[in-house]
Amino acid sequence: MSTMPTDHYADLLGQVTGFIYPNELEVNWSVMIVIYPYLTGLVAGAFILASLMKVFKVKEIQPTYRLALLTALAFLIVAPMPLLLHLSQPLRFYEILVTPNTSSAMAMFGFVYAWYLMAVLLIEIWFEWRLDLIRLGQTAAFPLNWLYKALSLFSKDTSPAAVAFDRKAIQAITIIGIPSAFLLHGYVGFIFGSVKANPWWNSVLMPLAFLMSAIVSGIALVVLVYMVLQGLRRQPIDMPCLDKIASYLFYAVIVDFALEALDFIHRLYAAEEEARILGHLITQKLFLSLIVLQILLGMIVPLALLAVTKARQFNDDLRKLLYFLSAILILLGIFAMRWNVVIGGQLFSKSFRGLMTYKMEIFGLEGFVTALGLLVLPFLILAVLIRLLPTKSTAEPEIAAAA
Repeated sequence: MSTMPTDHYADLLGQVTGFIYPNELEVNWSVMIVIYPYLTGLVAGAFILASLMKVFKVKEIQPTYRLALLTALAFLIVAPMPLLLHLSQPLRFYEILVTPNTSSAMAMFGFVYAWYLMAVLLIEIWFEWRLDLIRLGQTAAFPLNWLYKALSLFSKDTSPAAVAFDRKAIQAITIIGIPSAFLLHGYVGFIFGSVKANPWWNSVLMPLAFLMSAIVSGIALVVLVYMVLQGLRRQPIDMPCLDKIASYLFYAVIVDFALEALDFIHRLYAAEEEARILGHLITQKLFLSLIVLQILLGMIVPLALLAVTKARQFNDDLRKLLYFLSAILILLGIFAMRWNVVIGGQLFSKSFRGLMTYKMEIFGLEGFVTALGLLVLPFLILAVLIRLLPTKSTAEPEIAAAA
């Protein structure tokens, strides 16, 4: 017997249009499940941008290499928190590791997360900063000097042979990390795309769309963080670096737009009995978040801004402004994409004859304030990481000698 108050059901029924089944009154996956793929996408995109420097030798983006790694780490630390808050028993999260269920894609996230964090990202960061940690352990004041010594695992070897090994290890780990980053976020799209009962999710292009949008959002995030950080430090922005990253962002947005357009065209071509309700969903419930935020402001406008910037020889200040606006709009658009997939896919009835509305609470474990806190927390962690770990290497002579 349900103990839910009668006025609560009355409120939910007031949000319904058409016919829905009684067990479809509430949206089961809240904004926490929107934030979760959004954060993991930012992690994957930032790491892939960093890998361009080490694997593909794109020297122009060297100024953002370390920043991209720290950004990926900061967001990866927060990535599982939305899932924990969504669980009814969050203190039992460890059971996903001690009693693994290999048939559950969601359960396997714990192992993918642990692999990416422990075996890829942290190891690459350790090798990249090892020399800096040794030096800071010798020069920093107490107690930070002991912190740096502990982080360096009390390593003292700064010989050219050790530096050369660091470089080789970083390259090898980065090569392993690229498919790992794809796996980290690609499986999220796989989870949604494999739900055959939901025509809004069931698409073979869903994993690709999630992965490509992750790359777009991660690159945009690094652009935004780099520009803000340089402004706070009152240091000049490396324009060749920014132009190169903006070029990658431009091409990534084009591919992402093509994938999402192809997915939409395929849905129209294969329109079955659900076509009518999906049309109502787009034009009524998701018009603002899908048409305005995701497609217009989040994709078409930044694509036009980046295209104009590439076609015209604007001065540095104007290019910075256009890149900054494009990055913000892209991040907004990708968040809207996650919202439309997760929330939008739950707003229509399995009868294909009714729609309901998702009403987010202000406070609570899955409310607006908590969601906003989860989006701000990675930036606070990133600020701490930047204070502890230099974003510009102090070991260039040794690296050059080893190379």
